[in-house]
Amino acid sequence: MATGKREVTGSAMRKETYSLRSAQPLTEAYIHRTDERIEALYGYHAGAEQDWDKRMNRLQTSGSMRAEAGAVASVLRAYNDKIGAASQVFAAIADIAEGAPVVVGGQQAGLWTGPLLVIHKAVSIIRAARSASEQLGQKVVPLFWIAGEDHDWDEANHAYVITAEQELRKLTTARPEGARTSVSRTAVLAEEWEHQLAELEQALPSSEFKPVLLEELRHMSQKAHSLSDMFAMIMSHLFGEHGLVLLDADDPAIRQLEAPMFRKMIERNDDLEQAYTASAEQVKELGYSLQADVTPGSANLFLFHRENGDERTLLHKKNGLFQDRKGQLSLSTEELLRIADLQPEQLSNNVLTRPIMQDYLFPVLATVLGPGEIAYWALTGEAFRTLGMEMPIIVPRMSYTLIEGTIAKNMDKYELTFEDIMERFDERKEQWLKEQDGLHIEQQFAEARDTFEQLYKPLLELATSVQPSLSKLGDTNLQKIVEQINYMGSKTVDAFNKQFEATTRQLDRIHLSVKPQGKPQERVLNMSAYWNRYSLTWLEKLIDAPYSRTGGHEIVYL
Repeated sequence: MATGKREVTGSAMRKETYSLRSAQPLTEAYIHRTDERIEALYGYHAGAEQDWDKRMNRLQTSGSMRAEAGAVASVLRAYNDKIGAASQVFAAIADIAEGAPVVVGGQQAGLWTGPLLVIHKAVSIIRAARSASEQLGQKVVPLFWIAGEDHDWDEANHAYVITAEQELRKLTTARPEGARTSVSRTAVLAEEWEHQLAELEQALPSSEFKPVLLEELRHMSQKAHSLSDMFAMIMSHLFGEHGLVLLDADDPAIRQLEAPMFRKMIERNDDLEQAYTASAEQVKELGYSLQADVTPGSANLFLFHRENGDERTLLHKKNGLFQDRKGQLSLSTEELLRIADLQPEQLSNNVLTRPIMQDYLFPVLATVLGPGEIAYWALTGEAFRTLGMEMPIIVPRMSYTLIEGTIAKNMDKYELTFEDIMERFDERKEQWLKEQDGLHIEQQFAEARDTFEQLYKPLLELATSVQPSLSKLGDTNLQKIVEQINYMGSKTVDAFNKQFEATTRQLDRIHLSVKPQGKPQERVLNMSAYWNRYSLTWLEKLIDAPYSRTGGHEIVYL
């Protein structure tokens, strides 16, 4: 995630900063306002305080264009009651019923909540809502949009934890047989939850909090019929006292409220397609690459094809009809409109229409997005305007790295900075080992190799003078002997380094914790390891860490 430099939190001794940048040039340009040409793509800017007032004023005059707040609140109340939400959540839903604006962000449901970045997004939503409440002097509700309608099981079905043996382990749940329907509609049976809990129990190191953690998850699993259910209950448990309201986008009751907007999206589908195409051309003309497909003829809507096991099927337009790619499904505009009116639970948004649907359901003051999301939201501005709507404020998600006490201690021991780990770990590790080599092994073998080559060359010249054809044989012989010297040197260095196996393990443990698989921690590790070791104090440290509306990276010491 693109960030500015800031001090780390949670350690009085450390004052290190680090800027963790994204690979999205468009996102970087938006956050840092380095390209004024892209302001037309987004409109508002999270870092401009006056834009929050402007957006709030806009929401107050556009209520007639949205779903009825009381009806939305009723659906939210039923869903959050089902997942066991805290009293603070129902107070927030009451505020929504009264027309309170929301800060929304979302993610696909993942096993045990998936990678840490999901937690970071929830924290960012809560902090952005608090920040806006303070500025505007009124309640702003944090809302997490679970993208339960998504059907990419391989993105949702796994979690990575570091085991007691200091190994990275991938926990995975297999997709049940059947059509590729949404994650929320894919049933996970009780025996599979028991298997997953056993896997998690085996993977997590022993701790004083482990029995309580496992019992909490086991209790949830008894009520969870899908990954989305379990995800929602865990997130509600973690963030309920902070008033985070949860919503499953595949909730049939939500679909009923969305029916009027689905109808509008179908009736204005050609206009929306032109809008997405125009925005895509504008992004390309500005020199940026597209982060979402804008496909000619795409309806940007999915249909759950009931005759094919509720398979989530992307709709395309051809010869005045809405069809799947293979032409096995074919609907007229009137037939699709009838579905929107009578069976809206059969319809589903894609990444380009979801932003519009969010803004129809809620008075969205701002939306919290990751780097890739910020880039593809640039394609939606013209579509919002086509429907007489307006893109909300885009708030970059905060990013964090959690540093445990033993990791911080070993970083100090080996004089490693956070930047060292992120950018030059192998080099610093090798440097440390070389510094321990009082015998100068590599140097001695290099000197021996050079000396041998100098002694051998006159002999090679002598052999060549006796018989020129011996030149090639001599060169080959020289190379083989040099290779053997190098081999012996390498084996000697390895033997020497074995004295430092404990050190090597400590260094590798630092890297595994901070940059697993060579990626930022938030993109790989699951939160369960921290819950297991620290109960929920680690989460409070994230929520209490410094916050910026334009995103950032915080190194949080536990």
